Amino acid sequence: MIIVDKNENMRIDLFLAEELELSRSKIQRIIKDNHVFVNGKKVNNSYLVKLDDEIEIMDEFNYDIHVEAENIPLDIVYEDDDLLIINKKSGMVVHPAPGHYSGTLVNALLYRYQNLAGDSFRPGIVHRLDKDTSGLMMVAKNEWALEKLSEMISKKEVERKYLAIVDGVISHDTGEIDAPIGRDENNRQKMKVTDRNSKEAITHFRVLNRFLHNTLIECKLDTGRTHQIRVHLAYIGYPVSNDPLYGKGKATEFGQMLHSYSLSFQHPRNGELLSFEVESPEEFQNKLEELRNDS
Repeated sequence: MIIVDKNENMRIDLFLAEELELSRSKIQRIIKDNHVFVNGKKVNNSYLVKLDDEIEIMDEFNYDIHVEAENIPLDIVYEDDDLLIINKKSGMVVHPAPGHYSGTLVNALLYRYQNLAGDSFRPGIVHRLDKDTSGLMMVAKNEWALEKLSEMISKKEVERKYLAIVDGVISHDTGEIDAPIGRDENNRQKMKVTDRNSKEAITHFRVLNRFLHNTLIECKLDTGRTHQIRVHLAYIGYPVSNDPLYGKGKATEFGQMLHSYSLSFQHPRNGELLSFEVESPEEFQNKLEELRNDS
C-alpha cells in the first residue's frame, strides 16, 4: 500500500514510476491490466493522484515485499516520543526499492521501533536523502508526528542546509536557482530541469570558500525534489564533485560530495526550537584538505 503524501495532481503512471523506481512503460502495463487500485477502485494511466489516496498494487507483482528488521548501527542525534534526528552515513539507501530490499535505513529503524507510521516501504520517513548524500534526517515515530512533520516541510517551516563541494569556481557570492525538475525521459535514474511533467524547485546557495578548481558552498532548499541540489548545480555548470550521475567525470565509490549538515525547526508538539548540526564525513573532510593543499 502506498499513501500519497506529495506530488498531488501528478499522473499515477508517473507517480508510481518515481516511487517504485520502475520504468513508466512497465507501470502503464500494470495499470492497463487492472492491477492497480486507488481507494479500492481501478484507475487508468491518466488518473491524477490526490493527497491521502491509497494506492494498492496486486500482490502477484511482488511489490509488497516484506521488509525485514536488521540490526544496523545508526547515529541517532536526537530522540523523543515523537521523532528522531538521524545522521545518515553516505552509502545507505533510505528505504527499500527494487534492488535494495535490505541494508536500508528503514530496515535499521524496524529493528529498533515497532509501530512506525507510514506505508510498509517507508515507515517513519518524512523526507529522503540520496544514497550517497550524508547527514541529518527527520524520522517520525507515530502517525501524528508523520503528518505534522510532513506538513511542516510542505509549508517550508523546516530549514535544511547542505554543504557541497562543486567542480569549478563560482564567481557570485550568493545565488538562487529557480528551475522546475522532472524525470529524465531518456534515463529513468536521472532527473533534469524541464517544463514537462515537472515540479517547482528552488535552491539557494552561498559561497563559503573558493579553491583552484572547486568551490565549497552552502545550499538551502525551498523545495525537496529528487536529486534537487545535484540537478540544479549541474544545470548552472557547477556539478557536485564526484557525482556519479550528474558529474563531469568518473566518480569514486564514495559518491557525491554533498552533506546535510544543518536542520532547524519548531517541535510540532511543544513549539520548542530544535537546531542540529553535524560534521561532514571523513571523505568530505579529506577532499577539502586536498583542495586547500592544492591551492
